Amino acid sequence: MVTCAHPWSSNLPTTTLHLIKTCKTQRDIDQIHARLISTGLIKNPSLAAKITLHLCGSNHPPLAQFARFLFFHQFISQSPHLHIFIWNALIKSFSHGDRPAQALLLFHFMLCRGVCADKFSLSLVLKASSRLGLLREGMQVHGLMEKVEFGSDVVLRNSLIGLYLKCGCLEFARLVFDKMPARDSVSWNAMIDGYSKMGMMGLAGDLFGKMPGWARNAVSWNSMVGGFARSRSEDGLEVAWGLFDEMPERDVVSWNCMIDGCVKCGRIEAAKYLFDRMPERDAVTWASMIDGYMKFGKIGEARSLFDGMPETKRDVVTWNAMLAGYVQSGECFEALQLFHDFIYRSDLVPDHATLVIALSAVAELGRIDEGTSIHQYIERNGLHFDGNLGVALIDMYSKCGSIENALSVFENLEQKSVHHWNAMIGGLAIHGLGELALELFIEMEGLSIEPDDITFIAILNACGHAGLVKEGLICFELMRRVHGLKPKLQHYGCLVDILGRAGQLEVAKKLIEEMPMSPNDVVWRSLLSACQNHGNLKMGVWVAEHLMKMDTINSSSYILLSNIYAGFGVWDNVSRIRCRMKERGVKKIPGCSWIEVKGTVHEFFVGDFTHPQHREIHSVLISLCKHLSHKSFTVT
Repeated sequence: MVTCAHPWSSNLPTTTLHLIKTCKTQRDIDQIHARLISTGLIKNPSLAAKITLHLCGSNHPPLAQFARFLFFHQFISQSPHLHIFIWNALIKSFSHGDRPAQALLLFHFMLCRGVCADKFSLSLVLKASSRLGLLREGMQVHGLMEKVEFGSDVVLRNSLIGLYLKCGCLEFARLVFDKMPARDSVSWNAMIDGYSKMGMMGLAGDLFGKMPGWARNAVSWNSMVGGFARSRSEDGLEVAWGLFDEMPERDVVSWNCMIDGCVKCGRIEAAKYLFDRMPERDAVTWASMIDGYMKFGKIGEARSLFDGMPETKRDVVTWNAMLAGYVQSGECFEALQLFHDFIYRSDLVPDHATLVIALSAVAELGRIDEGTSIHQYIERNGLHFDGNLGVALIDMYSKCGSIENALSVFENLEQKSVHHWNAMIGGLAIHGLGELALELFIEMEGLSIEPDDITFIAILNACGHAGLVKEGLICFELMRRVHGLKPKLQHYGCLVDILGRAGQLEVAKKLIEEMPMSPNDVVWRSLLSACQNHGNLKMGVWVAEHLMKMDTINSSSYILLSNIYAGFGVWDNVSRIRCRMKERGVKKIPGCSWIEVKGTVHEFFVGDFTHPQHREIHSVLISLCKHLSHKSFTVT
């Protein structure tokens, strides 16, 4: 047997197939392609078929792309009657990959070329339709199944049930299920799970009761336990617990369903009871408990659990649960510290959710340097901004004071969803750029991007900050009459703010009284603030008294009324309001300011002496006050 010393110069098909197995990069593929052309093997249909089949399911994008190139540019022209097996392999690479829509196009192309679909082809396009939620296309495949007499196949029927459930058509799914001549456990479990996820526990329970013993397994039990645990009925968790106790065998999913149900019902101690007794825990278990502790404000317990969990169980989801908990609890500084630990001390790679959470923490703290670093990390790793990352970046730059960078991110997006437009309009509103926000809104309308509730909250806020009363009223009417959106409390609140800022207090008061829903304290407080700004003592007193009856412990109403009296020099009433606050135990939230020096944020409260350098800071402030006082005296 003679072996070739230089395999790259060999023109044997087997050598090429051997080299293909070592390919991982675009450079490797370029070399293989060049070799196929130079040796003439590119015209060998058998070799091209083997290469295509080997590469089309690869996890390396360059390899899958080359398989598709060979298929479209070599096969179709040289071998018009390809075996269905090759077509299916290519369709699968799309339906199970990141481009399921292409699977449908390739399937259509295959039928147009006269290639008859088999059961595997149909299951693949049903998978692609299900992933995309394409009901119409899925129904067309269903019709084709009936025509080619594959309608009784159990696997295809199960795929159809999955498609209809994914599209929210439970009635269609049940029709397919009822007409099945034979069912397996997948059929029963799919329908039970579909009902459970939609909260239809009566129908799920009815089907579970009719289920043959041979078909009932852990999946069936878990669907029922999870469904009842998630349900909002009063006895839902108790029913779930009863089923959990009856289960012949439990797996980690069973325990996780119960823990998740306990957390959602506010029974964190019951969740901890289950957690301590679990024979085996996975990352979902730890993440559920951490998330539960965070939601109930038990940050110390959550961190203790996180620090004590095995490194092998600590995945990205667990880190995200901890990070999100810190942000939701207002502990944004701790969230950023944990994010740094994640980046520099763990072997894991942050996902989109991680970066979005970190950017929200940056936005709350106003630390633009941190935000810029995360932005650079995103660009270095080639992550797309088109989704939530783009929204988070725009929001971060807007809140950190760099509206120019926010606009730059927005303008460079390849695809803009309504969420990106909302974030940008909201950012312009924060900066008082009402006219520019309106221009963006008009551009959005011109591109036929349908605005939502958030869009109109953002644009109404922009009009309020810029004093655009007429434009704000027009936008409010646009929302109702053109886009058919029913105004919510927040929209009315924005409109009250617009009128209040413009001094139209009586109109604002009348709007509040005629609202179709009960106004909350935020709406009334907006009017009270406007009364202070425009010196309307009578209305201010009336609104403040109404607010203090609604909420006797919120200090803002008392302070605003006190300031109104002080503005008119009615000092006796100022003292009276202060006395009432003391009698009712109302405490004023101290003012806070912060400054970043050399990457460290220093926070100061009124009358706060906790800063390690407070003596030096106070000494400098006293010196400045003396200097300013002396300077003022000499000038007068």
